[in-house]
Amino acid sequence: MPAPGPAQQPTTELDPRYSSALNPRPGASGVTATGWDEAQRRLGAAEIFWVSTVRPDGRLHVTPVIAAWHDGVLYFSTGRQEQKARNLAQDAHCALTTGANSLTEGFDLVVEGKARPVTDPALLEEVITAFEEQYGPHITSPEGTFHGIDAAFRSGEDVVYAVSPDTAYGFGRDNGVYSHTRWSF
Repeated sequence: MPAPGPAQQPTTELDPRYSSALNPRPGASGVTATGWDEAQRRLGAAEIFWVSTVRPDGRLHVTPVIAAWHDGVLYFSTGRQEQKARNLAQDAHCALTTGANSLTEGFDLVVEGKARPVTDPALLEEVITAFEEQYGPHITSPEGTFHGIDAAFRSGEDVVYAVSPDTAYGFGRDNGVYSHTRWSF
């Protein structure tokens, strides 16, 4: 696999069908699409993602993971024998979702793309650094929840996947004002 590079700038559009633009409320008249820079900032700050993959029989598999946004690509990992690794070996398409669970506040993000195993040692070191920067003591401290994940990445015990977005969606809620942004790459 060639090393993933920085994502190109996507086309950005507000989908008025699912935004307050078609159902104006006080403060909703100026609803606009969320910029990709803001979406990337939120991807870089998120701590938990939900990865959705497809089993060989077509059933969905959804599970929480930690992930790191680095250079326009979202990275996550799993053990070689885990269900998501087996699913991705058959069908690389996946979605990673992060956000909030409030009806009136927050911002949800969905990144769709193909998960590609990272095999380049130099890129793997960059990804390890990105995880350490994003999760800090959870990874770097001997008492951290994910301490030792770097060794699992280096040894190949865990597969590290790179997902360059094909399409991404942002669902904003600001005191009941809703926006739905689509980024196409």
